[in-house]
Amino acid sequence: MSDCGQHGITLIAFVGSVFSPYYAWARKRGAANPDHHCALNVAIYSKGQGRWAMTERGQRHCVRSARQFTIGPSQLSWDGDCLHIDIDEVCVPIPRRVRGHIKLWPQQLFGYATPLDEAGRHRWGPLAPASRIEVALDAPDLKWQGHAYLDSNEGDEPVERGFHTWDWSRARMRDGSTVVFYDMQAPGAEDRVLSLLFTPQGAVEPIAAPPVQALPKTGWRINRRMRSANAVRVQEQLEDTPFYQRALLQFNFAGQHLLAFHETLSVPRLVSPVVQAMLPWRMPRRA
Repeated sequence: MSDCGQHGITLIAFVGSVFSPYYAWARKRGAANPDHHCALNVAIYSKGQGRWAMTERGQRHCVRSARQFTIGPSQLSWDGDCLHIDIDEVCVPIPRRVRGHIKLWPQQLFGYATPLDEAGRHRWGPLAPASRIEVALDAPDLKWQGHAYLDSNEGDEPVERGFHTWDWSRARMRDGSTVVFYDMQAPGAEDRVLSLLFTPQGAVEPIAAPPVQALPKTGWRINRRMRSANAVRVQEQLEDTPFYQRALLQFNFAGQHLLAFHETLSVPRLVSPVVQAMLPWRMPRRA
């Protein structure tokens, strides 16, 4: 998010795209190679200049090494201090280009990772929960600086085998710490909650999970919730899809009024045949 609060961007680099219908169809035919289903998802949240692009690409279009990940015409590279992201993508169904360069400087690198499920087949951890970002895009014409968050997820099985629904949020506190709530729910099972504080000094501190606060359903009627001692307000709805939502929330934690990025995923919605048939209209593929 920009320092002025008027611009935002979300980037997700996929190897074996969790949301890919092509990857799901390939798995039904047998063993599928995740390197054959890579994508860079770009979502820009700037009034009048919003963009959303996610083109999946096969293995012949992608190259991975310890310091670089090339996905078609886009790439991510790490120089030891800064993460560079070169974007050259096209939105669908209305073709609009997303092109430019982004730099992200971690303020503190973390080596923390934790299982999300009891079997340990799904893992998550912030790489740099507090970072500085510089956005320089030619299409759309946007240039700004701000604060950012960088994390990583990985799994040894499809997401539908490990999860039903989750609500995830992160917020920056006044002292530069980042508070994260990872709230996972499944019918007939106890909630699994990660409630963690990542400090500027590199410490990871478990904290007591606040009570659950129900949020209004999305336009697609997705149930969602947030951890907070008091009522939560939706400041801005960023994404509203049949299986996934992203929003900015205002909430209170530890006596502070904070702004959180919040996401909800409904796995049963994601894997439904209707949604799987809809996804190629937003996620084209270049084999």
